[in-house]
Amino acid sequence: MKIRLPFTVRRPVLAFGTQGKNTLCFASGRTARLSPIHPEISSPEGFFAFKRSASAFLKDKPRILAYDLHPGYLPTSFALSLRGTFLHRGIQHHHAHIAACMAENGLSNHKIIGVAFDGTGMGLDASIWGAEFLICDYAHFRRAASLRQIPLLGMEMAIRQPWRALAAWLYSAYGEDFLKLRFNAVKKIKQGDWLILRKMYHAGFASPQASSMGRLFDAIACLVLDKASGGAEGELPRLLEQKAASCTEHLPPYSCVLKYKNGFYEIDPRILLKSLVRDLLKGKSPASVAHAAHAGIAAALLKTCVVLRKETGLKAVALSGGVFQNNLLRGMAEGLLRGRGFTVHTHRLTSCSDAGVSLGQAAVAHFGG
Repeated sequence: MKIRLPFTVRRPVLAFGTQGKNTLCFASGRTARLSPIHPEISSPEGFFAFKRSASAFLKDKPRILAYDLHPGYLPTSFALSLRGTFLHRGIQHHHAHIAACMAENGLSNHKIIGVAFDGTGMGLDASIWGAEFLICDYAHFRRAASLRQIPLLGMEMAIRQPWRALAAWLYSAYGEDFLKLRFNAVKKIKQGDWLILRKMYHAGFASPQASSMGRLFDAIACLVLDKASGGAEGELPRLLEQKAASCTEHLPPYSCVLKYKNGFYEIDPRILLKSLVRDLLKGKSPASVAHAAHAGIAAALLKTCVVLRKETGLKAVALSGGVFQNNLLRGMAEGLLRGRGFTVHTHRLTSCSDAGVSLGQAAVAHFGG
């Protein structure tokens, strides 16, 4: 794929993307070229395809190599292993998401409000980010707001087993009483497993703090669908979106609390979760509850952007990250933002998922970020 850039890259950049849904991007002059998606580079076949794409781009003699900050990602390790006169640039994951959206929309190097909702990305503070509001241009960013953090119980295991996110969020909202909630998804959490996870929750063992919107949607989906597990990553949230889209009787949007402390805003969704639990136990339809949850998160996004506009004067918003593959959520957010006078930019050419990150890495690296 070729993308016309809104700036001229004078020192060619090769960006190596991220671990999941990997692409590489070579940027030179006014053109960026993206490789095909390498969906499973942790497999021998997938890594061979990745190396083949990298070797082809390296023949074009890049001067700058850009990669994700996560030290455990294979593309990052590969980029750092290359010898030569390259300049190396580690790029923050969510900054790259927003930069990709900016680049494909032809935006110049001016500040914007970037909203990046995804599963996980390495933050600058040793925690995992995943629901970020950035005040940024291509060269710089400031993290202005995020979702409340909770422990990612078991790290990668929390991605493969959605009930772990459910347990963490409900424990944060209800304490030990969450085990009394009358949901099959809760009943399937074994007492022995929870005793171990509770220790991990408090000790932080293999459980970094995470502001992941993807994991919050996992927890909501477990409750609404009353399932403790799904198939591939994102399957339960996809089913949740389908359930919400089938809604015929709309409930008012659930509320989140926007808190401010030390120059930073935090979206706390625990009231949303309690409202959702209350309505499900009252017998409200899962479709209505799912729709109200989507609407509540979109409303929290709008509220945060309005506050940031008052502080900065910025009126343009870029939406990126894999959670915005949820068409219902993205449509709600766009409608609310445009209704309040924002200009909204979304992905039109590249994916809002990690498949588009390499384009953003190349853009940020070009501007010296």
